[in-house]
Amino acid sequence: MSDIVQRRMIAGAAVVMAALAVLPAGEVRATPPMHGLTAHAGVISSEQIGPQWERVQVHSAAMNRTLSVDVLHGAGDGPRPTLYLLDGVDAEPVSDWLTKGNAADFFADKPVDVVLPSGGTGSMYTDWLRPDAALGVNRWETFLTTELPGIIEPYLHSDGRRGIAGVSMGAQGAMMLAHRHPGFYQAVGGLSGCYSTVDSTGAAVTTLTVESRGGNVAKMWGPPGTLDWLTHDSLLGAAALRGTVIHLSAASGLPTSLDLNQILQSPNPLGALQQAGGGVALEAGARICTETFAHRLADLGIPATVDYLPAGIHDWADFSAQLGPMWQTLSTAFPPE
Repeated sequence: MSDIVQRRMIAGAAVVMAALAVLPAGEVRATPPMHGLTAHAGVISSEQIGPQWERVQVHSAAMNRTLSVDVLHGAGDGPRPTLYLLDGVDAEPVSDWLTKGNAADFFADKPVDVVLPSGGTGSMYTDWLRPDAALGVNRWETFLTTELPGIIEPYLHSDGRRGIAGVSMGAQGAMMLAHRHPGFYQAVGGLSGCYSTVDSTGAAVTTLTVESRGGNVAKMWGPPGTLDWLTHDSLLGAAALRGTVIHLSAASGLPTSLDLNQILQSPNPLGALQQAGGGVALEAGARICTETFAHRLADLGIPATVDYLPAGIHDWADFSAQLGPMWQTLSTAFPPE
């Protein structure tokens, strides 16, 4: 890491500590929720979608709404670990990991229960300071670290071990949750994500993620550069990841032959080509973000598996191909008991 970047990290950490020291009494901040694993959320109903695929309706008291959560039951008898798998920015009603990412087939023979929440469009999977006119009430950190584990893990008879991973916005969200809740997850994975909220690239990516889906980013953590932006920066919080199994990956942004064939086979090749152009830029940016974060971990002496693909864009065909290598890393945190 360069001296400039290192000084920025030290200065950022100092700002965090100073801001915490002078925070006015009574001021509301998006602080990490407690891990009581109590039943703050409840299963309302469930539906069997496939042999191992169940859709569960879960109530979130924090967001005062019912959320759909897909569960892929793992292979084998007895209690299993739980992997929370986060979607990208669109967070469709059914996770893109299931509709586009081949997760159901991939995990069918794996000894892990996979939990896929949906409905977090543009939310960054964080607790917002205020409701948003377009994106509503978002208390995803509370939901994912307290409410959902507190109901779904007893429901699944989990063995108590857990990991979290995601793609794009979900990668950033997974890493934030892992560094803000040290030890809660034994493993964390990020595919094609950006892990700073403070540096110019990270702040721009975070703002674009929220505002591209109609949200007001100031309602999330306040104006960029203020306290909550600093405390959600995984580069500044990286030391808290020590002891966690970490997997990172990103491609170069160069289209693969699969990417090009998909464009050619599209009903609207021109539109697909324009969309692919955005995927090239996004993946090139994710590569820079991943390299920066990997260097930060290396400087701290924190082991991580980092997979740099020579070709690939910000697209589900390429994300799906990264699922296997990521699981190979994360599974080392869950040896047979």
